[in-house]
Amino acid sequence: MYAIFKAGGRQHKAQKDGIVKMDRLDASVGDVVEFDQVLAVFDEDSANIGTPLVEGAKITGRVVQQGRDRKIIVFKYKPKKHYKKIRGHRQHFTQVQITEISA
Repeated sequence: MYAIFKAGGRQHKAQKDGIVKMDRLDASVGDVVEFDQVLAVFDEDSANIGTPLVEGAKITGRVVQQGRDRKIIVFKYKPKKHYKKIRGHRQHFTQVQITEISA
């Protein structure tokens, strides 16, 4: 059984006991979080697709880690104009272990 849900403006796929890496949530490590914007729930033989959300469905998880991703380099360059700009960025993330999918 797995489900597709929306959090932080992005869609994520969740399986029971799986780990989902998403944008930073305001929660501490060990906190329980719930996601109620479930778009679809798939079982082995059936599919429940919402229009746009599945009513009564929610996903429960536990925050495993808060952190920052590896650095990416943003490089801007315009040829023949002596313009060059280098900037780095590290995105904050939260890892959530899915404990329950209820539909």
